[in-house]
This record gives sequence, C-alpha cells and structure tokens, in this order.
Amino acid sequence: MNLNLKKPICFFDLETTGVNISKDRIVEIAILKVYPDGKEEATTWLVNPEMKIPKEVSDIHGITDADVANAPTFKALAKDIYNIIKDSDLAGFNSNRFDIPLLAEEMLRADVDFDMKSTLAIDVQTIFHKMEQRTLSAAYKFYCNKDLENAHSAAADTYATYEVLKAQVDKYEELENNAKFLSEFSSRKQFADFAGFIIYNKAGEECFSFGKHKNKKVVDVLNDEPGYFGWLLNADFPLYTKKVLTAIKLRSFNNKLN
Repeated sequence: MNLNLKKPICFFDLETTGVNISKDRIVEIAILKVYPDGKEEATTWLVNPEMKIPKEVSDIHGITDADVANAPTFKALAKDIYNIIKDSDLAGFNSNRFDIPLLAEEMLRADVDFDMKSTLAIDVQTIFHKMEQRTLSAAYKFYCNKDLENAHSAAADTYATYEVLKAQVDKYEELENNAKFLSEFSSRKQFADFAGFIIYNKAGEECFSFGKHKNKKVVDVLNDEPGYFGWLLNADFPLYTKKVLTAIKLRSFNNKLN
C-alpha cells in the first residue's frame, strides 16, 4: 500500500554525538523523501560535527572521528537539506522528541530560519508505543516480519521507519491514511517549542511547563517580570525555544501598539 499524502513527506534519521539537544551535533543524516505519487528519493550524508564523538557513542552507531574528518559540516549542508524538506511533512522514529528538535537546533546555528508552522510531524515510535510498546527492531519484525540489519545506521533506520508506518496504517483500521491524522495521533502533548518548555493550555495559549512559573501564561510572565526574558535568552535553553519566546514577546508588543 501507499501512504495517502497531500504533499511530500520526508522520513529522516540522525546519528549524533550524544542526546543533548542543545549541545550535541549530527554526524550522519539520512532522508527518504516520499511523494504523493509514491516516488521515493533517498540521500545520506556523513557530517563533520566539529567536536569529538565519544567512544561510547561511536560504539553504538559505528561512526568515528576518522569517518567524519573530511566530511562537510552541517552548516555547509544546511541549505541543501532545507531545500529537500521545506515543502514536506516530516516523519521519524522518536523524531518529535529528539530528531526534529536537534535538526532545528542545527538549522538555526547554520542561520537557516527553520520552523514547523506549516509542517506536520509524524512520530512512528509514538504510534508504535501506543499500539504495541516495542522498539524499532521489534517493530520492524512485528509489522514487516523482517530482521533489521545494520540497526543504528541512519539509512537502515530510515527505510525501516517508512516501512513500519505503511504497515501500521495497513494493520490498524482506526489509523486514517493521511498525514494530518497520523501527525495528531503520534503527538504526545501540544508544545509551542520542540523541547517541551512551552506548552499550550486548553485555550491554546502558550504557558511555561517548568520552574517557578510552571503553567503560567508566557505573555503574562514576560509582562510582569521583564528580566525573566533576558535570563531565558542567556540560559542554556535550545535555540528554537528562544526563538519561540522572542516571537511571543514581539507579538505581545505589537498587540499593545495596536
């Protein structure tokens, strides 16, 4: 079966130097772009992270400092990657909580104005966990009856994720075959940023999800405590979170002027 798509969708997977969204870097990225007519285009890049890859991480994905020594940096690749994904929805395995936030950080560091306002995100892991509670290798075996060779290779994981999603849609009658439904179904909570520091309340207003202002509206906190905004911008928060906070502050300022 083919996915019922209104626009292209890019399945992607990252191998990285670690799991810290703010500090770690991409060492490999694979993108499988699937078009509404079923056509597929696949690209994989090794990336020089401009930092050491810890041995314990190399032991997992098999990519060493020597492998990426002559590879392009993410900044050198950013525009090419963005041109592939800019007209597409995104999908991955644990992508809503890790791959998309880290990709956004890398894009912003490369001065590419990346956001998800018109992009749907489908997290195949979330669908899997809601339905079966397993890992990608087990999902591939369960849904596709195949063994996942070269697990933790970005290209292998990307293709496996694509095949698993198609099998999930085929298996479960309650899953509608369209990107909007699958995006909503695979979302855990509605966040204004990727990292989950800013959430939406029932009225659709941005609120802090942490600290002394937890569950308070961002716009109220920034108005009542202007210094808090400066602290947030200088603290160790993801760049995309800071971008969202800045947009909220500017929107509030413009509303006052109007």
